[in-house]
Amino acid sequence: MRIMLIGANGQVGWELSRSLMPLGEVFALGRGQCDLSKPETIPSIIQEIKPDVIVNAAAYTAVDKAEEEEDLATTINGIAVGIIAEEARKLNALLIHFSTDYVFDGTKQEPYTEDDVPNPLNAYGRSKLAGEKAINESGCEHLILRTTWVYAARGHNFVNTILKLVQEREELRIVADQIGAPTWARNIADATTHILRQTVSEKLSGVFKSGIVNLAASGETSWHGFAQAIVEQVRYVWPENTIAVRKLIPIPTEAYPLPAARPKNSCLATDKLRQWCSIIMPEWKNALDCCIDEITLIKKH
Repeated sequence: MRIMLIGANGQVGWELSRSLMPLGEVFALGRGQCDLSKPETIPSIIQEIKPDVIVNAAAYTAVDKAEEEEDLATTINGIAVGIIAEEARKLNALLIHFSTDYVFDGTKQEPYTEDDVPNPLNAYGRSKLAGEKAINESGCEHLILRTTWVYAARGHNFVNTILKLVQEREELRIVADQIGAPTWARNIADATTHILRQTVSEKLSGVFKSGIVNLAASGETSWHGFAQAIVEQVRYVWPENTIAVRKLIPIPTEAYPLPAARPKNSCLATDKLRQWCSIIMPEWKNALDCCIDEITLIKKH
């Protein structure tokens, strides 16, 4: 099986480069080899590789900057994704694409299911929804995996931001009225690999159906609760003199205004994932502890 991985240098892509290897020949492309901001270059790249599976882990993810750069965000997250989907259809290749909780407005009281109607609050969410629609309209065989609050040992994310701040400040003010499930990129990659194995089997049996599947950690917390868990773990594994922070203050969203509005509820129901693939994602705090252990090892070396 020939697997084309787009976005191999990102948080999820880096982990997928490892987890997908047992399934076949992986062509791992970073932005230098496949730049989604230049959609016109995509068809020739795909035609040259002729993959059986395309896994798209590339995206424009600067949520606040997207308010100023919505055209660029839409080019990368919408137009380019549509072209990838068209090329997948021509090759009869399977497309696996990652989307986000930000396609929802966050007003629902319960976790969002795959069947809930999207209503994004910001430019980033609109651009990601454009990508979902383009895939559906292409007619290619596909899976759209929606995830939420992604972090990893590498890259720019909430965990690494908090780890930097706890060494510099004695007090942090963190939003406490937005909830979600922090999801480790490694868990996303490992689950995606299992999903791909299951999907290939279903394709061979002629029973595969394209669609959307939520892929997120078990449990839920607020950004404040997430930060608290990070601080608790680093106090356990890091020397005391590296931790400056003494107080985490919960604040409402209104006290920390940002250019892009965020959904208050980012929780995604994962019943479909459990029933279809028998995957139960790890509880978010257990996964966080493992990630911080990895970061600690990286720091030591």
